[in-house]
Amino acid sequence: MFRRIFGRRRGETEDALPYEEQRARLESGASRDRRALAGREDTRPEILFYLADDEDADVRRAVAANRSTPHQADFRLTRDPDEEVRCELARKVARLLPDLPPQEQGRLRDRVIELIEILARDQLPAVRRVLSEELKTSPNVPKPVVQRLAHDLDLIVAAPVLEYSPLLGDEDLLEIIATCQVEGALAAISRRRDLPASVSDAIVATLDIPAVAALLANPSASLREEVLDRVIDSATSVEAWHQPLVLRTELSMRAIRRIAGFVASSLVDQLMTRSDLDEETAATLARRVRERVSSGAHENPHQEFEALLAQLQDRHTRGEIMEDEIEQAVDGGRRDFVIAALAVRAALRPAAVRQILGARLPKPVIALVWRGGLSMRLAVKIQRQIALIPQSSILHARGGTAYPLTPDEMTWHLEFFSLEDPRR
Repeated sequence: MFRRIFGRRRGETEDALPYEEQRARLESGASRDRRALAGREDTRPEILFYLADDEDADVRRAVAANRSTPHQADFRLTRDPDEEVRCELARKVARLLPDLPPQEQGRLRDRVIELIEILARDQLPAVRRVLSEELKTSPNVPKPVVQRLAHDLDLIVAAPVLEYSPLLGDEDLLEIIATCQVEGALAAISRRRDLPASVSDAIVATLDIPAVAALLANPSASLREEVLDRVIDSATSVEAWHQPLVLRTELSMRAIRRIAGFVASSLVDQLMTRSDLDEETAATLARRVRERVSSGAHENPHQEFEALLAQLQDRHTRGEIMEDEIEQAVDGGRRDFVIAALAVRAALRPAAVRQILGARLPKPVIALVWRGGLSMRLAVKIQRQIALIPQSSILHARGGTAYPLTPDEMTWHLEFFSLEDPRR
């Protein structure tokens, strides 16, 4: 069957194994021989079918990844007890679908789709995630499969198709925005290329801070002037929106003058570099800077952070820095507060906390949050919204709430950084 799709098999060369040799290796009982057979594309279908039930999970993984494996064996592997076997199968069948030539659009396509539909309902998110990652940009997937993945209750499954799938139309996206309760799903939609104004309007109406921040940072998202005005109305206390707002190219002069009234001086400086400023707006921005300097209200970021750190240290000694306050700071994009709070709770130097968060590596980040005595649920948020770790790399809780690494492993990951706060 797959010979017609892919042409000559990889093994069909001068070193192709005769059937008798394949049988002999199978009957030898050696795991190494069975694994080698399972990975060869010239292995006979009946042998691959037999190996699909092998006691060695490595053998079954090789069968699952083998494009020559017959459909009946692939179907059996959809129920394999080993998660990695099903992940390999999902990866293979998702890649088969776009490769099917027009003459193979009948029964063979139906068989591949049958496998995809089964795997899209797999009980483990890791399996469904593989499908979503592989199918996210394909226009050849049945739309019901993409819709199922887009509505998945695990963000690692839903995010890839929400961000990339060309099969999700405006109505699909609006329906998801109106009903979705998966944290992070709206931000995935916000990152789509060429997002239309109707979808942007719906995202802004939710006032979801990470989603609106992602929308503002998306240069291809269409934002109507009145919608930007609504964002500006709410942006004074939402630091996460300030810089992406300043960088929007379609800001009106009135919007620029309003933004300059509440963002940091460094961002006002960025606004002043715009080439499209009219004289009135340029004069207004210059006046804002002069007023802040003359009133002593200009920012000294280092002094402000040190004052915040001292305040939080004092509160920490009284046990007043609770997880929900840190979570609110994460949701509000208040990065300095999160850094200072983690530093005092974990007894680390702020520079080390910045280094860990800036490395964009999930394991040190969750180790940092663990050391601060905070939950794995918050660790997921900090990975996504503060450390800006890509969705595909985020580490999630084991069993719903537990940290996925042991205390020894997390301590080991932290040892790469100069951690201790010398003031302690």
